[in-house]
Amino acid sequence: MGVVNVTPDSFSDGGHFASGASAAAHARMLVGEGADIIDIGGESTRPGAAEVTLEEERRRVLPVLELLSDIGVPISVDTRKPQLMREAIAAGAAMINDVEALQSPAAMTAVAESRVAVCLMHMRGTPADMQRAPVYDDVVGEVAGFLAQRIDAACAAGIARERIVVDPGFGFGKSLAHNLSLLRHLREAAPDGIALLAGLSRKSMLGKITGRDTGGRIFASVASALIAAQNGAHILRVHDVAATRDALAILNAVNDAD
Repeated sequence: MGVVNVTPDSFSDGGHFASGASAAAHARMLVGEGADIIDIGGESTRPGAAEVTLEEERRRVLPVLELLSDIGVPISVDTRKPQLMREAIAAGAAMINDVEALQSPAAMTAVAESRVAVCLMHMRGTPADMQRAPVYDDVVGEVAGFLAQRIDAACAAGIARERIVVDPGFGFGKSLAHNLSLLRHLREAAPDGIALLAGLSRKSMLGKITGRDTGGRIFASVASALIAAQNGAHILRVHDVAATRDALAILNAVNDAD
């Protein structure tokens, strides 16, 4: 899954693809590098980020969807606003990626009344406050329990299990120790039959380990993607598609040789 942030303030590439044309061109480049899914976001959910209005998020996202109507791969829209979910689905989005895991009844209804896939993510708190000393008794168990509850709620609302993806939410209300524990036990985050997404690309946890800023975290991002794949991830949400695909090709070649 290749990341396209149509925002001025995303933690890694904010402002790089702030126009519809530049975002669409970047999405096409990522598909050329081997992305199987494109994830478009019009609101930064980095730690400390403020919420943007529906009108502004709509202005950022919908033109990109229109420009990518012929891209040939599924497009995911990263939003927590029910109205934008409906508009994005009408414009051709194949997945809704909700950091709030459809906890809004209106968001649940928007997805349930469609046929699109949905990614349910775990987040403790909100982007504005989630990194203020998060505490867990058992981070793996608590994250897995939350995601299982959200899967049950989605199914009860009429969303088929095969449409559901879950994301443990690396960096969303977790310390470095929490993130590492989740990565080590990643397979436990998703019940059998549910696809598992991991998004570690360029995140601050990698900077804390390597001492590098966001632009220097490609190698760490690829390493974390490989570990996630080995530990059960089905979808890897990344900024650096070509590097990740090459690394996965080696991993798959070794696995196939066995």
